[in-house]
Amino acid sequence: MNQLTPDLSVKLGPLELQNPVMTSSGTFGYGLEFDELVDLNLLGAIVVKGISLKPMTGNPPPRIVETPCGMLNAIGLANVGLEAFLKEKLPKLRKFRTKVIVNIYGHHIDEYAELASALKGVDGVAALEVNVSCPNVEQGGMAFGVDPDASARVTEQVRKSTDKPVIVKLSPNVTDIRIIAKAVESAGAHAVSLINTLTGMAIDIETRKPKLANIRGGLSGPAIKPVALHMVYQVANAVDIPVVGIGGIVDYRDALEFFIAGARAVEIGTANFVNPRATLDILEGITEYCQQKGIHHITDIMATLGSNLHI
Repeated sequence: MNQLTPDLSVKLGPLELQNPVMTSSGTFGYGLEFDELVDLNLLGAIVVKGISLKPMTGNPPPRIVETPCGMLNAIGLANVGLEAFLKEKLPKLRKFRTKVIVNIYGHHIDEYAELASALKGVDGVAALEVNVSCPNVEQGGMAFGVDPDASARVTEQVRKSTDKPVIVKLSPNVTDIRIIAKAVESAGAHAVSLINTLTGMAIDIETRKPKLANIRGGLSGPAIKPVALHMVYQVANAVDIPVVGIGGIVDYRDALEFFIAGARAVEIGTANFVNPRATLDILEGITEYCQQKGIHHITDIMATLGSNLHI
């Protein structure tokens, strides 16, 4: 007997995706680097490496360290800059039917607004993902993402400056992530994605020096999945906008946990370094699971953990 192909399409506010499997910014380059390894047309969305107004060289090496069940990175948001992205990367990305989401970041609110304005009306850009986990020069180096008022101001300015759906990427390095999520929702975010990396460090006991030149970096990979899952569940029950789950997803079972917890889509990050085809393997696993369970639409399993639970 033939099994029906489940409907995996989802909506993140006004953004429609053919399936809920996305790439995570900073782990998939600009998408083009994976073209010979992955059929990019099969993905729900490609979230490109974070883009700033001007090119950034990032932090000095070493800037990646393997850790138990994960990795630390201190890349420093290195990227080609807005102009080069629009001229060199985006034209090549337009040949794919998969939605392209541009991750943007700045050190001042005005920079976020300028980036959003520059991408307004640009063909081939389906949405913006706003990284608020960057140093806020205006407030003594504090990240926008740890301050609900600052996060809301960034979100509000981006919304005013763009015609694209706006997804705000949240930092886990806060006391209560729900407060930040509610703030950006009130400021007009169409969706939130979480979590960004956890702050961590590693030390070489022979030299007694940090293993990262930047001393600290962002922890990602399977080690952070329980934290990410908990925060996604919390936020999904605190806001009315869609939630994109990120953090330690390496196979379809991980992705399904995030869906059950309330995520509308997922982003695959560190797994891409281990298995360049991780996104497609996860997509295939989700499809087969739905077929085996008789699930006709992926949304039928989303946010099904239980309404009587309070975590």
